[in-house]
This record gives sequence, structure tokens and C-alpha cells, in this order.
Amino acid sequence: MEIMMKDSDARLKEEMDWKEKVFDSLSLPGLILSPDRNIVSVNRKFEKAFGIRKADVIGKRCHDFFYHSTRPCPTDLCPLAQVLTDREGHTVLRRVECPGGREKWEDRIFSPILDDDGNVRYVIESVRDVTNIKILEKELEGVREFAEKVIESSQSGIIAADRRGRIVVMNRAAEELTGFTLQQALRGEITVQTLYPPGRAYEILRKLRDPKIGGEGKLPSMRASMLNAQGESIPVQVTAAIIYDGDREVGTMGVFDDLREQIAHEERMNRMMVRISQSEKMASLGQLAAGVAHEINNPLTGILLYANLILENLSEGDPLRGDIQFIIDDANRCGVIVKNLLTYSRQTSQNREVIHLNTLLENSLSLIRDQKLFMNIEIVKELSDEMMMVNADKNQLGQVIINLVMNALDAMDRRGTLTFRTYRNKAEKKVYLEVSDTGCGIPKENMSRVFDPFFTTKNLGKGTGLGLSMVYGIIKENDGSISIKETTPAGTTFLLELPLYQVTDDEDMFYNVENTVLV
Repeated sequence: MEIMMKDSDARLKEEMDWKEKVFDSLSLPGLILSPDRNIVSVNRKFEKAFGIRKADVIGKRCHDFFYHSTRPCPTDLCPLAQVLTDREGHTVLRRVECPGGREKWEDRIFSPILDDDGNVRYVIESVRDVTNIKILEKELEGVREFAEKVIESSQSGIIAADRRGRIVVMNRAAEELTGFTLQQALRGEITVQTLYPPGRAYEILRKLRDPKIGGEGKLPSMRASMLNAQGESIPVQVTAAIIYDGDREVGTMGVFDDLREQIAHEERMNRMMVRISQSEKMASLGQLAAGVAHEINNPLTGILLYANLILENLSEGDPLRGDIQFIIDDANRCGVIVKNLLTYSRQTSQNREVIHLNTLLENSLSLIRDQKLFMNIEIVKELSDEMMMVNADKNQLGQVIINLVMNALDAMDRRGTLTFRTYRNKAEKKVYLEVSDTGCGIPKENMSRVFDPFFTTKNLGKGTGLGLSMVYGIIKENDGSISIKETTPAGTTFLLELPLYQVTDDEDMFYNVENTVLV
């Protein structure tokens, strides 16, 4: 019997030694707790990690040892009570302040040891130092926040979406560009397809997947159109790319720049280049026109003189009278052309004076509105009540107005509405005159040639093609500009710009007498 007891004790001791060795071999610091929170044992990793001997810690309460507290830890910080209740393992992440203020993070794992009846006999608590992981997570969080700030502060619109086109990233610039918000996107109210004209999003995705276009998964910078919240088309410069996770597509992203201001600038530059080109044409052709006019004028004067003398000496019934009259009529027509050439070449001195644009317009219209040509023309005047003073050649500007009126009459086939509108921009020091007709408009292919000398769409003998080119030259000579503001099949509007003359107080009293300006 004694031998059997010795053998049993030996086996028990051997078993306990084996369990102790297993416990000591654990890679994490660990301790065994009784249900009443007493420390029953600790392993070698625990001794080394905490710099304490096993004998000095056995029998102490865990909360006393770790936190020098007489009261157990709250259940949200220590899951021991929960382990005892549900007999399952639990973990908790604890932040520990070390001496010197150093921060330490521990991941504590509580595992129950059950007896033969299934009750919790002991609890093994493993302590894993995750301070480095937390530091890395914090650094990664900092990087993520920095990346978000970079994206958010970008002046370019940035939008990212998953494979289904659901938007997951949308910075402030993209919200301002489109008029949509990230919250709308996250709620599923908009997708990538919403931001493009029908079929355009799929076309861009197809190009992204085409290795022949910039490389697989990349789309070179290109111009495209987006739709904003109001359904308006917005021209943008877009660069897009596919987002990969390894070899797997997980989404797409695009960078968008609003081109509206740039396009407006390009249009202004194009108009300026057209004006420069027009000025160069007129400068060279003006010299030619002046020379041609002078060379023709002298013999033409002789032709008219002798033709009229012959006509006076012919009897009324002479059959030659018709031929001679034909010569005189054609010579007179040539005379008109010569006169226009001289005007075009501007071989006349300028006589500038301060004039009121509205009054000049009224006076010019009074010269022609009673003519038979205006019988079927309704004249509408929308004239500004402000002082529309300009320093220009009165006669030249009068000629400009008359030429524009006659051009409008031809475009309207002598019937319709002719509208004159004046206004000013004091900040820009400009006065404006708009002349609008209800004619057939100007074909697109002729827009760039309207002010070209000798360009006309009229039938042979009906015009010289110098009218609008002379208007252009006169306006330029008076430091202004002229352009086609609008043209449609329902009519055309010409816009004249002239520098605003800034009157002094004394001049204002003179020019404002009874709201009348004498020119």
C-alpha cells in the first residue's frame, strides 16, 4: 500500500513538473489566477518581463500586484469575472503608464482551466506587449490623416470609386466642381456614372484597361466633360488610374481640373490674335488701296468729264446717248469704289472731340431713318441714362453707325427690327454700343472673314466688301474695338467698345445742361 502511494505521488509530481515545464515554455509572460484573483503561479517569461521572482508574487492579488489597488479592476478593464461566468476565453487591451511617464500597451488574454465538472478551477492570464504595434498603428494613422489632408487640400478635384462605381473618396474641390457631396455619394445617391454623359464613364474605363493607351491601368491627361448637380456640362482636364490590390482591380480614381477659366482665356487670346491679324491685313491693304485709288482717280475724272461733254452735245434722239449714259453710270460707280478705297486707307486727318455717344447715334439715325429703305423697319432704342462720353472723331463714328445700319438692312432684306443698345462700365472705363438685327445671321464659315477687306456675300455689283473693314479700321483708329457678340439664324449683334471719357466737374456741368449734348 505504501508503495502504491509513493508511485501515485511520483506520478503526480511528474505530471505537475511536466505542466510546469509547459507553462514555462510559453512564449508570452503568463500567470495563473484562482477565481478569487490570487496569483497561483507565474512562468519564467513573466519573471523576466517584470523583473520579479515567482516567490515574491505568489499569493498576491493580481490588482494589488499590477496596479497597487485594494479593489478589483472594473469589468471593462478586466474580463476575469466574465471568464468565470461564461467559461470562455476573453481579451482586453490595456494602456499602462510606466515610471517616467512612458506609455505601454498590453494585450491581456484570459483563458479558463476547467475541472472535471466543467467549472473554472483556474484562469491563465497571458500578457503580450503590443506597444510597438500601437506605435506603428499611430504612425500609420498619422500617415493616413496626412494623406487625407493632402487630398482634401488639393485644388484639383479627386474622386475614387470601387469596382461597382460607388464613390468612396471625394475631396472638397470635387464637391465644388460637381455640386455633389461625399455624403450623397456614400448614401448611394450618386455614382461615377452620374458624373459623366451617358456611356462616357464606361468609355474611360475601357481606355484605362487598354495597354495601348498610356499603359495598362493608366490614362494620359485628356479633356473631357462632366455633369454637375444642375445637369450642366463642365469641361475638365482628367487623369485617371485603376487601383490595384496585387493583380486584382479594386477601384478607380480620377483627378479633375476645371477648364472653364482656361478655355475662356484661350477664346480671349484667339479673339485678340484675330484682331491683330485683322489690323495687319488692314495696314498692308490700306497702303495698297491708297495707291490704287490715286492711280485710278485721275483717269476716272477725265472719263467722266469727257463723257458728260459728249452727252451734252448729243441730241435727245441720238442712239449714242444710252451708251454714253452707261459709261457715265459705271464711271460714277467706280468713283464710289475709289472713294471707299480712300476712306478705307484713311488718308484723311482725324478731328477728335468729346461727344455723347447717345446723341451721336440719334443724329446719325435722323439722317437716314426717313428714307424709303426704313419703311418696313422698326427701330428700337435702349439707351443708357448715364453719361456716355467718348473722345473720338464725330464724322468717322457717324460713318460707322450708318455702315452698320446699312449692313443690317441688307441682312434683314429691308424688313424687321433694328435695336440699338448703349451702356457703360465705369470700372473698366468703357462705353458700349450694340447694334442688333433680325436678319439671317452669319454662317459659321464666314465668321473669321467678316471684317476682311473685299470680302462680301452680296451679288456682283451690289457691294465692294469694304463696309465692315472700314468700320473695323475706324473703330481701331479711335482706340476702340468691334466684334460679333452673337449671331444666330434669328439675327446678329455687333458690339462696339470705346474708351469712356472721364469728364471733370466743370465739364460735367457743361455737358449735362438740360441733359442735352450738342455735337
